[in-house]
Amino acid sequence: MLAGAGEGIPAARSATLPPRNEGADTDPASALLDAYSQAVIRVVERVAPSVVNVRRGRAGGSGVIVTPDGYTLTNAHVVEGASAVDVTLGSGAEARAPVVGADAATDLAVIRIPGSGLQAAELADSDALRVGQLVIAIGDPLGFHSTVTTGVVSALGRSLRGSDGRVIENVIQTDAALNPGNSGGPLVDTHAKVIGINTAIIPMAQGICFAIPATTARLVAATLIRDGRVRRAYLGISGAATPIGRPLAAELGLANTAGIRVLDVVAGGPAERAGVRARDLLVSLDAVALGTLSDLQRALAADRIGRAATLALIRHGELLQLSVTPAEAS
Repeated sequence: MLAGAGEGIPAARSATLPPRNEGADTDPASALLDAYSQAVIRVVERVAPSVVNVRRGRAGGSGVIVTPDGYTLTNAHVVEGASAVDVTLGSGAEARAPVVGADAATDLAVIRIPGSGLQAAELADSDALRVGQLVIAIGDPLGFHSTVTTGVVSALGRSLRGSDGRVIENVIQTDAALNPGNSGGPLVDTHAKVIGINTAIIPMAQGICFAIPATTARLVAATLIRDGRVRRAYLGISGAATPIGRPLAAELGLANTAGIRVLDVVAGGPAERAGVRARDLLVSLDAVALGTLSDLQRALAADRIGRAATLALIRHGELLQLSVTPAEAS
């Protein structure tokens, strides 16, 4: 005869078994973990309906709807060579979406899903990001809809060489695990705002993934929607945002708290011809402050191509002004 779980235990002993630990649910560590879990759940519930699967033949990736009338951000390499792609929405509905435009220089593209009243995700101000900030990646890797991973912002202002050999500047590095099919999907903060568009992973590396900042995505998407392509001015440098220091800024009469430290100067480029050197700290272009890489990207709009501009920079503690003529990026 099979015995019950308590068979053979005297009644008196059974009555004195330790009671369930009623305080376990109020443990501070458990409460924090549960709060984090609930935050992730809320973000996913809000953003996942805006995430779509994008297919071009046998290749594919993800995308995120950013306007109710169907404009959707994805990666340029996801739609490369296509005039339209197949899309599956979170509801399971399928559609054919024309490619509005693509920009290989930032690995961003815009497609348009037919329809109206679609649930759109909100783009954040990614210039406010901080290293260590919690992030959530949502995508459709290998057709598994709304796959979710979490991590942190590992670094900011990274440079990444794209599949076409171009260097993509001002990239977010994260350890939120990504798979190839996550390309074009959103990287989201805990307020359910899109802070970046996932773009790449380092093969054979653990926790090294990249996303294009939402601030860049907003600028590129607006231009692609308006013109179908992006024309931009080009200085021929790589750089990183760097604090100026209040004493030096005050001494030089600058309102800037940061500038763009020149890490490398392209041989024969506009910056080299103007006399810019590695380790110079760029502070303004035609009196427009350059405190972040996004500021520099905004300053190098198409209307600056071929037009001389005054570039202010700090070199060895002195404020210099150079004349530079940006070229058109190829």
